[in-house]
Amino acid sequence: MTLADLKPGDKAIVKGWSSSVPPLRLMEHGILPGTVVEIVRFAPLGDPVDIKVRGFHLSIRKEDAAQIILETEFPA
Repeated sequence: MTLADLKPGDKAIVKGWSSSVPPLRLMEHGILPGTVVEIVRFAPLGDPVDIKVRGFHLSIRKEDAAQIILETEFPA
């Protein structure tokens, strides 16, 4: 499951990335293995994705969200 598969309000723990080279721009924003992320909302056309990570709101491209592999999904 990836971050792009979640719905607004869902939370999950980051496990890693689908590519062999982790996206540096995501790591710089604190999206690291073990971090809890929450989907806040999708833009009207589905891109970008507004997420909450480490208490901050961050907008990322859906393409980037699809690279973030999740370990555990929390119940809504």
